[in-house]
Amino acid sequence: MNAAGLGRTIEHVMNRSRLVPYGLIALSFVPVVAGAFRVTELASGAPVDDANARFFAQPLPVVLHIIGATVYCLVGAFQFDAALRRRRSRWHRVAGRVLIPCGLAVALTGIWMAVFYDLPPVDGLGVMALRLVFGGAMALAIVWGFVCVRRRDFTAHRAWMMRAYAIGLAAGTQAFTHLPWLVSGNVPDERGRFVAMAAGWLINLAVAEWFIRRSRRRPAPARVTAGPPVPASSTLPG
Repeated sequence: MNAAGLGRTIEHVMNRSRLVPYGLIALSFVPVVAGAFRVTELASGAPVDDANARFFAQPLPVVLHIIGATVYCLVGAFQFDAALRRRRSRWHRVAGRVLIPCGLAVALTGIWMAVFYDLPPVDGLGVMALRLVFGGAMALAIVWGFVCVRRRDFTAHRAWMMRAYAIGLAAGTQAFTHLPWLVSGNVPDERGRFVAMAAGWLINLAVAEWFIRRSRRRPAPARVTAGPPVPASSTLPG
């Protein structure tokens, strides 16, 4: 591919990347709205029942989890905009400094709630184990992504932060993996709940890995030596 053709390809990719944040925000819609409802319920002193008693007994972990997840999902979505990263690199760095503690808060409070809250019987030990595994994986991915950027290994940084974001956004995908029970008007049993929850995390991670591998196969624009200047960036967050 000549320089002009490569430039057009990169420009096309960057134009498409501008749409990615809005898709991610749309996927975040259900958990963000559900979280806002939960915080409003706690703040307004709604009636206590079996479904919310654990949150009223210890509200701080769930409030931190909801606030952290809302910021992480909504602000983090714009880290996927390659054009925004290129033109406003300072914004990208500042947003990253906000997203790291928010992401860690999401992961660690998720682990805490899985261990110490009296969860519904339908969750079972299997779902608890999933929350511990993926919560731990999210925290480790964020920490390792931070280590990579300190080493100026930006390719690895983007990959690990993308994996962390995929785990953090799983609640949006899990709204869809629970649809078969919602449509049929049934409540999933313990096995169904495990499958629906696991599927949400695994689907997101599979998509993230696909994007990571795709970006590594894409030609590096820094090697262009002729033709008009073209924007140099990938479509992955970093």
